[in-house]
Amino acid sequence: MTPTLALVLVLALLVGVSLGLLGGGGSILTVPLLVYVAGLDAKEAIATSLFVVGVTSAVGVVGHARGGRVRWRTGALFGAAGMAGAYTGGLLGGHIPDVVLLVAFAAMMIVTAAAMLRGRNGTADPERAHRRLPVRRVLLDGAAVGLATGLVGAGGGFLVVPALALLGGLPMPVAVGTSLLVIAMKSTAGFAGYLTTVPIDWALTAAVTAVAVAGSLAGAKLAGRVPAAALSRGFAWFVLAMGAFTLLQQAPAELRLPALAVLASLGTGAGLCYGLVARCPLRRAVHSS
Repeated sequence: MTPTLALVLVLALLVGVSLGLLGGGGSILTVPLLVYVAGLDAKEAIATSLFVVGVTSAVGVVGHARGGRVRWRTGALFGAAGMAGAYTGGLLGGHIPDVVLLVAFAAMMIVTAAAMLRGRNGTADPERAHRRLPVRRVLLDGAAVGLATGLVGAGGGFLVVPALALLGGLPMPVAVGTSLLVIAMKSTAGFAGYLTTVPIDWALTAAVTAVAVAGSLAGAKLAGRVPAAALSRGFAWFVLAMGAFTLLQQAPAELRLPALAVLASLGTGAGLCYGLVARCPLRRAVHSS
């Protein structure tokens, strides 16, 4: 085993642990790990990430199903629409330049970080759980989230959970469990789309997947012993920083230093506002959930 492969597997284990602890969000780090550490190109990294996310989510569904926290009909409907979108995204992604895919992925990281900072604030409507599902809206939302998943390789859990809670009237624990079914379905379809044009290093994919699954199981056992809110917020800031780093890497060389200076200024200003100003809009936004 080479030092690079060993580092990739250690980081994949940490990604799996974070996924198990948080119930989502960990997969957003798989693509940067595969691009910047394993040295894969963007398309192969996204395709591999979809496989890793799909298998890890499928394993996670089992535990939630045993606890009665999976709504199969709602998940299958949302997931079927997501599969159509994800397969289309996977087909398109194979023909899009790497720099465009990585910029889109960085944007998804920033959206995910913002969703984590705000919290999963989709509120279930108990009455809606006993009404007919808004099928057209579920199909539309599922296809849109699936398209994003297929293109950039992120499972979209922080987009799926609020949608399931709001549209399906699911309690949050059930929405989380059901989202894993949706993510597994979408990731499988997106991976199938990429397989038509992108070669896969199956040995690396299998190793990363096995380690990530082991990490997610370990993380799930640790979940009750770690302050979830503080962990989620710290992880979100890390994802936000990684998104900014990915964007910076895709900028032309002559613009990287000015862009870094702008990002540093914005980050410093935001930190000072959040830490020192009682009525800081950023503080209200983060704690509004």
